[in-house]
Amino acid sequence: MGKKRIIKKTGGEQNKDPKAVALSKLPRKKMETGILHVRASYNNTRVMLTDLKGGVVAWSSSGALGFKGAKKGTPFAAAQVGDVIGEKAKLMGLKEVEVVIKGVGSGRESSVRSFTGKGINLKSIRDETPIPHGGPKPKKPRKV
Repeated sequence: MGKKRIIKKTGGEQNKDPKAVALSKLPRKKMETGILHVRASYNNTRVMLTDLKGGVVAWSSSGALGFKGAKKGTPFAAAQVGDVIGEKAKLMGLKEVEVVIKGVGSGRESSVRSFTGKGINLKSIRDETPIPHGGPKPKKPRKV
């Protein structure tokens, strides 16, 4: 009868670390200043790095790094996203950045803190969270 063979399949792309995959796609653009857009909702945190005209140079989100479900909205996931974008910015030669924050999620500050931990200076922080004013017109009273 002999020994039975066990064939192991290699996963290829599936076994790679999502953070390493995100860093492998580096932009070739070199720039000194830029704008960092942070969109922090209750469910996810998205960070986008643009040039001064608004053209997207690099982006990442907690979902793109492999976090699933409720873990995407945590400050830890947002810090990981800020870390990845900070690495990309450092490799592009970014020196200073303006920060624009939108949303009320828990990843607002932690993503910016981990981004600046890479040695990039903050020029300004602007909060553009949309605030409702007035709202819709109320219903008329019921006539009986």
